[in-house]
Amino acid sequence: MYPILRCFRRLNIPLPTNIPTSPTHLISPLKHGISSALTRFDRSLSPRDTLARLAAHEWSISNTLPLVFLFLSAGASWWIMTDPGMPLKLVIPVGYALAMLFPATNQFFWPATPILAWVITFFAARFIPAAHRPTIHVALLPALESVLYGANISDLQTRFTHPILDVLAWLPYGVLHFALPAVVAFFLWALGPRGAVQYWGKAFGWMNLLGVLTQLVFPCAAPWYEIIHGLTPAAYSMPGSPGGLMRIDAVFHSHGYTETFGHAPLVFGAFPSLHSGCAVMEALFLSHFFPSGKIFYWGYCGILWWATMYLSHHYLIDLVGGACLSVVVFYLTMPVAFKDSDEIRWEETGSGYEMVGRRQEEEEEELDLDEEIRKGGDVEEADQVAGKGKKKVSWGENEVFKGGSPRPSSE
Repeated sequence: MYPILRCFRRLNIPLPTNIPTSPTHLISPLKHGISSALTRFDRSLSPRDTLARLAAHEWSISNTLPLVFLFLSAGASWWIMTDPGMPLKLVIPVGYALAMLFPATNQFFWPATPILAWVITFFAARFIPAAHRPTIHVALLPALESVLYGANISDLQTRFTHPILDVLAWLPYGVLHFALPAVVAFFLWALGPRGAVQYWGKAFGWMNLLGVLTQLVFPCAAPWYEIIHGLTPAAYSMPGSPGGLMRIDAVFHSHGYTETFGHAPLVFGAFPSLHSGCAVMEALFLSHFFPSGKIFYWGYCGILWWATMYLSHHYLIDLVGGACLSVVVFYLTMPVAFKDSDEIRWEETGSGYEMVGRRQEEEEEELDLDEEIRKGGDVEEADQVAGKGKKKVSWGENEVFKGGSPRPSSE
């Protein structure tokens, strides 16, 4: 063990030193955050409140075009769906309309609209006629990988396999990938600033939706196709393959992944990798709002990248493409109040986050509809200008008055 410890000592990895370790320091802030978040729920069941907020919304090109794009994408996907057929599939738009009508439910469903549009677009991909689909690229990704990186990196990762490595790759790829988005949303809701979880729903949904649309217009075969079929031309009638996850089926004596990937709605969707996109998006959000654990967030991304190549589901260029997509969407959808990460600091006392420093008073942020549709008191409290030029900023349960007083010290 001594050589290993000596190696880690020489690496000088900057491990965080301010992470709480005792159960009290871990649970108390979470309980307080959940209690505070629950008090902010809008329990109104009056459709008049929703209609009033909708009537008061100031429509513009910048906040309307994204909505039009979302509903066109979801509407087209709904229209081509044949399973379920009419009239059963009417439940989807009717259920969404009813959820949007009541304030108690639209506070959940409206921020999740990009996610819902992505889900229905992905599910309906199987119903697109093959005659209207573009040609599947089989040799392009391995050729680009060899040119850009000097070798087929994903192929090198599959040269040696072992049941232990199979399980280690399956955990991030097949378990954490599906669980962590909900975990991140929960912590942003309970411990993050107001509006953080709405921002998460918008960024996460748009990233996945744009990724699926890219896969539809630019279909590419995954490494498992090259292993099974070589570089022979692919057809949309071919079933998908679980790749290395077939070994997980063997470990658990099941056929779950074989059946799931064999009936996947989007078989040739290697580029960009949405596994990579989701992991990078999670790391970006957690690093931005909870920066003390950056090494763990990005370490998870590295492990997931290895897992996707080890299981022969993605080339390295797919992972880079998914990461770039996440970075672009993360910053394009970021609200103005969250853009300066220097004004966000971790409170060691466990009281959460607070906004520190001065904001540009001449800069007025245009509220999106998802900001207006939340409880009116939250927005009014966050934007209220009172006193002698002092601006009250709401950040969780902490309030810092700025503008007329000197900038508070972070010491």
